[in-house]
Amino acid sequence: MSSNSFDVVVIGAGPGGYVAAIRAAQLGLNVAIVEREHMGGICLNWGCIPTKALLRSSEVFHLMHRAKEFGLSADKIGYDLDAVVARSRAVSKQLNQGIGHLMKKNKVATFMGEATLAGKGQVVVKTDKGSETLTAKNIVLATGARARELPGLEADGDLVWTYKHALTPKRMPKKLLVIGSGAIGIEFASFYNTLGADTTVVEVMDRVLPVEDAEISKFAKKQFEKQGMKIREKTMVKQLDRGQGKVVAHIEAKGQVTKEEFDTVISAVGIVGNVENLGLEALGVKVDRTHVVTDEFCQTGVAGLYAIGDIAGAPWLAHKASHEGVMVAEHIAGKKVHPIKPNSIAGCTYCHPQVASVGLTEAKAKEAGFEIKVGRFPFIGNGKAIALGESEGMVKTIFDAKTGELLGAHMVGAEVTEMIQGYVIGQQLETTEEDLMHTVFPHPTLSEMMHESVLDAYGRVIHM
Repeated sequence: MSSNSFDVVVIGAGPGGYVAAIRAAQLGLNVAIVEREHMGGICLNWGCIPTKALLRSSEVFHLMHRAKEFGLSADKIGYDLDAVVARSRAVSKQLNQGIGHLMKKNKVATFMGEATLAGKGQVVVKTDKGSETLTAKNIVLATGARARELPGLEADGDLVWTYKHALTPKRMPKKLLVIGSGAIGIEFASFYNTLGADTTVVEVMDRVLPVEDAEISKFAKKQFEKQGMKIREKTMVKQLDRGQGKVVAHIEAKGQVTKEEFDTVISAVGIVGNVENLGLEALGVKVDRTHVVTDEFCQTGVAGLYAIGDIAGAPWLAHKASHEGVMVAEHIAGKKVHPIKPNSIAGCTYCHPQVASVGLTEAKAKEAGFEIKVGRFPFIGNGKAIALGESEGMVKTIFDAKTGELLGAHMVGAEVTEMIQGYVIGQQLETTEEDLMHTVFPHPTLSEMMHESVLDAYGRVIHM
């Protein structure tokens, strides 16, 4: 092979791309990866990881205010926004360097630059030094996605922010408007609200966190409002008038438009796939609403060309991208692979309280024609939750009444993003209510609520 000839070229080094490259290399394939900006992609540099670092700071700040409850004293509680942001950036930098190390360790050739598909099996990389052409039997597109910009609501980095500006703020917002209450919007609302911003969240759908189970959304909304957030559902921001240090938002609800002034707006109205300037059209790759159309094995219909992660459509989650990366690498290496079931992928939102779910919501299960049994258990009935001072929350489980199959699980409360994995494994192993009932959960843990919720679905709950 020539130095620029590979078995696999991966375009994009986010959680889909770099994982695909590592797994392909492990399987003995000769692999190259192309990245135009940061190893680790958006997730690691501008998404999942740095937001969790920020949210951890706001969580500690929140707990400091509660010191008295725990028999502790903390005076003159404050924060240094620059230092909070610097910690978040340092966390990302550490992990970013770790990805570079993993590429070297796995002997993956790394090219920093912009990639274009020049033809079947050909990738042109524009680097600082000029252009290089790589040839490959297989190409994996993992170019990810970026923030959707609505006309008139575009970010300017000063008054109107996207997630990138919100991660590296030049100032603390006093009066903040967050447009969109999906995971990104609600996490930033939670962070800034906890640090003292007067926060309003506007959601076009009929509830916040619209992909979650309606009962969980309602519970979360109540908690957000208790923390002083203003939540407006079935509401749209029609236009933003930008002035000196202020934005006047035209907000429409029930056909009425009101004007309100804010000093900062965060736009979090979804994402669009990075499909431009890749040369997809010339190759005949099908693109539907900024996402590459693939089959269940992430194949694009063009021989040897795959697409994984956000560019291949919902759910837009890093762990889905990574799993697809592994599957595609194994598929290329000729192994027998299983397609990923979207229903078995958990979603986690790290607001306060946390929200996590897997599988069908109650409404979706009914819509799909299932006869269901539903169980619930509140945090207030759990010893560990009370000891932690985290008694606000609930666990909800949904079963097929005929077969006992676990159809969905939904949680809101402390540390639920860690607990959800128990149900994910359960679904993967095609568990029934009987298996879950016979499982011994350790005491005292929050996970006992998962057991009780299952018992409740079958009229056998103990602590309620």
